[in-house]
Amino acid sequence: MENYFHVSVQYLKGIGPKRAKDLSKLGIAVIEDLLYYFPRRYEDRTSFTPISEIKEGQVQTIKAKVLAKGQRSSFRRRSFVITEVAVGDDSGKVYCVWFNQPYLKEYFQVGESLILSGKAERYGKKLQLNSPEFEIIKEEEETSLDLGRLVPVYRLPEGMTQRYFRAVIKKTLDECLPKIQDFLPFDTRSRNNLFNLAKALLNIHFPESFEMQKEAYRRLAFEEFFIFQLPLILRKLKRKEKTGIAHNTGGKLAEDYIKTLPFKLTASQNKVIDEIRKDMSLPQPMQRLLQGDVGSGKTVVSVICAFFAIDGGYQAVFMAPTEILARQHYEKISSQQKLIKTALITGSVSKKEKDVFLKKIKEGKVSLVIGTHALLEEGLVFKNLGLVVIDEQHKFGVGQRALLPKKGPNPDCLIMTATPIPRTLAITLYGDLDVSVINEMPAGRKPVKTISFSKDQEARAFEIVRGQLGLGHQAFIVYPVIEESFALDMAGAKKCFARLKSGEFKGFKLGLIHGKLSEEEQKNLMSDFRNKNLDILVATTVLEVGIDIPNATCMVIEHAERFGLSQLHQLRGRVGRGSAESYCILLSDIKTEEAGARIKAMVDHSDGFSIAEEDLKIRGPGEFFGTRQSGLTELKIANPLTQLQLLKIAREEANRVLSVDPKLLLHQNSLLKNKLLQRFPEYEKLMIVG
Repeated sequence: MENYFHVSVQYLKGIGPKRAKDLSKLGIAVIEDLLYYFPRRYEDRTSFTPISEIKEGQVQTIKAKVLAKGQRSSFRRRSFVITEVAVGDDSGKVYCVWFNQPYLKEYFQVGESLILSGKAERYGKKLQLNSPEFEIIKEEEETSLDLGRLVPVYRLPEGMTQRYFRAVIKKTLDECLPKIQDFLPFDTRSRNNLFNLAKALLNIHFPESFEMQKEAYRRLAFEEFFIFQLPLILRKLKRKEKTGIAHNTGGKLAEDYIKTLPFKLTASQNKVIDEIRKDMSLPQPMQRLLQGDVGSGKTVVSVICAFFAIDGGYQAVFMAPTEILARQHYEKISSQQKLIKTALITGSVSKKEKDVFLKKIKEGKVSLVIGTHALLEEGLVFKNLGLVVIDEQHKFGVGQRALLPKKGPNPDCLIMTATPIPRTLAITLYGDLDVSVINEMPAGRKPVKTISFSKDQEARAFEIVRGQLGLGHQAFIVYPVIEESFALDMAGAKKCFARLKSGEFKGFKLGLIHGKLSEEEQKNLMSDFRNKNLDILVATTVLEVGIDIPNATCMVIEHAERFGLSQLHQLRGRVGRGSAESYCILLSDIKTEEAGARIKAMVDHSDGFSIAEEDLKIRGPGEFFGTRQSGLTELKIANPLTQLQLLKIAREEANRVLSVDPKLLLHQNSLLKNKLLQRFPEYEKLMIVG
């Protein structure tokens, strides 16, 4: 059956090479892809809404005949075409309108039957359906797949009809269902009252009822979560088999460093340090994710952990996503702890200087190495690497993150992120990592006051900035682009910098920083701003990660609607790092519901966990976690935000299976092993098959 599942769809009856090419645009190449191409919604065609009973503001599904059709140009734009079709049933008639799709006029013929689904809106006295989805029904071709039942509706390429696709799915199901073998173990299904695979596939495409569709959805979502968990658990089991470094974490370096800090560690920081200390003292390599909001003190924790390793004679390496951040860490740590030999490795460090550093690192004369992705170069060799710290892990690809630990004999690894997600969700999605959370801010920190203004209220925003400058504080003004972009209709940072310098902030000292400047220029600008030689720093998103300037109390983000929610929250974290009240002003031109939701979330929420929850709701899990990095491309139907309980059950079941049969060698797990290796072939080594 597995081989049959992977036969090209072009060999199915009614498809052929041309249709197979169209299907490939949907990611459908083989029969399994077709069966796992799920409907995006269902229409209840057991009964249609009579036109006379259509309710304004609601999505309605009707069956009607075309009475008349026409096209006209918009009175504002001659090139903008409006297609209008009058349809009717025995109870009345209604108008359907489509905008700027002139080809639609040829689709409809008077007297033809249509099924239409769309939102009813009133224009004057006239009720109409705006841009409804439609399906042409030839009376002589009506089948039980299209009427009198819950009917699946799929995302399809132009030119492919719903009726055709339904027929292909049904024929394929009829042929496949008797041959399908379920790879989920029988006892797993029984314990959790799950449909078998054949029943689930039939009822996800052609459900007998909404209840059956719900159960099919539950089974298939569980399956995705279950398969997703297996490699994570395998990685964790495999790691426990490795011999790592049992660090002596009772040395003086960390203790002395904590005493030099100008503030007291929070209870949350101390708790996390204890968790990491315990991990590092074990003889297995640590793999720990450290979550914490912007400004919560993750970096201090990571430095203390680096000193645990260094105290025992090992080296530590710290990889940051930007040169500005790497240099900031380097300068801060070097000034606070002068006994530790520290090196900075970035793209802009001269070859001569880098060669000196590389030689000292190889000889073990440097204990702490800080840098960017330049650390991944082959020339960097450690004498005795004991700890790897990766800051802002989402900025690096999975492959990049895996390279640095390979430079040592199974070193401990601490991965940090300022994109917090609920702990239970983190434990489940990062199942191969142990998770620590810093969930409180340093004493004296006040939440940043976030204000939303429309673009035409820029003068009010700048008035607040001038007020802060008058108090001796500094400000950031952030733009999404460097050069002016006519395509996005926004002024670039360069142009606005020149305007602000000679206009609204004439008499103040302004600097402009962006990614196209050399690393040396960026370093000098940040140094000038930190030393208060500049009042305002105009910037692009180069500021997003980690800049720490306590005297900066005000940030204006221009075109805030163009930024993602997580990005806005990261930017906001650049202010409010001292004890003074701070402001983040969002200037935006909101044109979409999603952009409005992002701005509202920023105004309503100040902590990262709430922001992350909102971001998950707005964008969905695939976009939020970054499908390319997390493997969430495998989740076609499951949603970790709305199905957290099901996800936890799937993880428990995956743990149960692997605790008994970690190599999946038992007969009852043979189909499961094949499925796992088909989805994640790179995990074959973890299973030591045979």
